[in-house]
Amino acid sequence: MRSGKRAWVAALTGTLIVAGGAAIATPQAWSKPTAPQSRGALGSIIRADTSQVDFSVPGMPGAVPARSTRMTYASSTTNSSPTSVVGTYLEPLQPWTGPGQRPLIAYAGGTQGQSDQCAPSAMLSQGVRFQPPADAIVEYDLAPIYQMLARGMSVVITDYHDLGVPGVHDFLNRRTQGYAVLDSARAALRLPGSGLNPRSPVMLYGYSQGGMGAGAAAELQPKYAPDLNVRGAYIGAPLVDPEFYIARNDGRPGVAPAIAWILNGIAADYPDTRPVLDAALNNTGKGILHDSVGKCGGGLGSSFVQPQNTSRWTNSGQPITAVIDRTPVLKRAFDEQRLGGLAPSVPVRVYAARNDDAMPYPLIRTLAASWCGHGTPVQFQVDGSLPPMSGIVGTHDLAFFPSAVDSQQWITDRLANVPAPVNCGALP
Repeated sequence: MRSGKRAWVAALTGTLIVAGGAAIATPQAWSKPTAPQSRGALGSIIRADTSQVDFSVPGMPGAVPARSTRMTYASSTTNSSPTSVVGTYLEPLQPWTGPGQRPLIAYAGGTQGQSDQCAPSAMLSQGVRFQPPADAIVEYDLAPIYQMLARGMSVVITDYHDLGVPGVHDFLNRRTQGYAVLDSARAALRLPGSGLNPRSPVMLYGYSQGGMGAGAAAELQPKYAPDLNVRGAYIGAPLVDPEFYIARNDGRPGVAPAIAWILNGIAADYPDTRPVLDAALNNTGKGILHDSVGKCGGGLGSSFVQPQNTSRWTNSGQPITAVIDRTPVLKRAFDEQRLGGLAPSVPVRVYAARNDDAMPYPLIRTLAASWCGHGTPVQFQVDGSLPPMSGIVGTHDLAFFPSAVDSQQWITDRLANVPAPVNCGALP
């Protein structure tokens, strides 16, 4: 989700998560790996430790009903080099009463920023974190995760690439997000004592950045992880195209750090883009990119609230998208991040709010149509219930909550082998 929204959305919707009646908990000590590494097969577990999740969610009884294990597991970079990723496996305390084996939800989380302090593996043991000078960050993903655990579903949530390990998190990188999600599922299925096995049913799930991550995982799975028994993918408001996201949101309050995270990730993953960006950006732009590393993905501080047009970042006075379009190495790197070039082989439900301010539904509809054209069973759901909103909290942000509620039955039906609904012939 767009930065600058977590605390506001939590306050507006009553989903603020608290621990033991306090607004913030002391994070559990975690000694992260000293260097990216990969040992053994993709998804193999490098390290696993018991971790802490002891929060309650307003409107839901009791603490989060799960035992938690924090894992470091083997995965791939965007250039197919070995790396390690951190994730958290949540084993439900409730029995699975649905058909067949207990399922695993491979959960792709929403925007965390470029600070490992606010990655899911850290936030699941805190719930709320304050970021100086005046930012408050809430782990909003716990609301739907709680619902899944209460149904007896296992959940694994990845930190994505370079959150929890050294390096720069490559925000909205299609490949590494998809790889991290798929390898988190492999790791959870291998975790001793989890009650799962290599053929346990897996569902992919995500919203916003997580929608992109789950969508990328669904596209990549047939070749990258054919060993996984993936039964379907729920993809909410995916950020289909990072360059379009920049163009759509350039200058809006709260978006400057997210644009900087995208550019920082591109520079980290594609070394030939670094001198181009260095030449194109002025001191203001370079300063914003530098200052955004280490920032979490939400808050109310001035760096998140004030508008910041990227035309003020460049030596030419052009917006950063103009720089991208006229620079072949940048254009190629951004084009590689766009969803829709591949197609999932499992049923997919795609959710979009009709008045989404961050990633408009026609672009998401184009993604659904592309997948339909490649034979994917797609149900495309357009939600017109939310009015147009923009600013610190927009329609894209608020739609997270109805999308999460709506997703539960679709997931349950796929696990029960109910034929997947398809509306490819008449997409709304």
